[in-house]
Amino acid sequence: MTRVARYSAFLLAATLACGGEPGSEPAERVERPAFPGARAFELIEAQLAFGPRVPGTPGHTAQLDWMVERLAAHADTVIVDRFRHVITTGDTLPLANVLARFNAADPDRLLFLAHWDTRPISDQSTNPEDRDTPVPGANDGASGVAVLMALGELFSVQPPPVGIDLLMVDGEDYGPTTADMFIGSERYAEQPLGGQPRYAVLLDMVGDRDPGFPVEGFSSRYAPRVVQRVWGIARDLGYGRLFPMTVRPPILDDHVPLNEAGIPTVNIIDFEYGPGNSLWHTPNDVAANVSPATLEVVGEVVAEIAYRGG
Repeated sequence: MTRVARYSAFLLAATLACGGEPGSEPAERVERPAFPGARAFELIEAQLAFGPRVPGTPGHTAQLDWMVERLAAHADTVIVDRFRHVITTGDTLPLANVLARFNAADPDRLLFLAHWDTRPISDQSTNPEDRDTPVPGANDGASGVAVLMALGELFSVQPPPVGIDLLMVDGEDYGPTTADMFIGSERYAEQPLGGQPRYAVLLDMVGDRDPGFPVEGFSSRYAPRVVQRVWGIARDLGYGRLFPMTVRPPILDDHVPLNEAGIPTVNIIDFEYGPGNSLWHTPNDVAANVSPATLEVVGEVVAEIAYRGG
């Protein structure tokens, strides 16, 4: 995730200003399995055990194999889109997007996504000696993936009433600049695996021990109906304090390519990781700084979206 708090130069069709069709206003809460925050935390720890998941490293390969195996045990279908990408230095990265499909025959689909790679440098560390150290990625990478994988386990027990795609995108955080970031989401946006969803929800940095998820600026501008749906559901569940309707500055992230491609997409993202955002892109992005309780809140919101059918 990059914290470039400015508007990108892209132009979207005027129809996107309506933000797509998320469905009716939130109905009464449906019966469904509770989201297991402790299980999601275990899935973060499992990812950290692989070491940094930087493209081209052993940890990256190990996590890919692990995700595919675990998702295949629960999903109707798992699609692995392996590709190679030449970055601005001329080096080639081996990358893979992973899509797990639930209720695959239903053409009415929702997409939930997160990036699974980690940043190769700790460029925000206050200690210059740490800046060449890969980021562990407990929050920035593992948290979103953990929530999605735990959701997949729920969906295999009680199928949601609509088609669901869980997408793990690669190459979001490579850098050092945005020229070599959001690679996997750009690829998906060019040709959505399995067809275009009704709308999408991106999870990025969703495990902070002191969480807050205000509305991100691009989400508000290009997917306002989806914002109303998602943040309204959070309010219905009693999480309005953590999901305030305050609109914060826009952030360049994986939702931007999807919005450019006509998929209304919102970004659930914590704007401040640690006091003064001091843990972001540093070696301190570790399991001790994420919380099962926060993962449970976010997981409950996303599960509710899925089980209400959007």
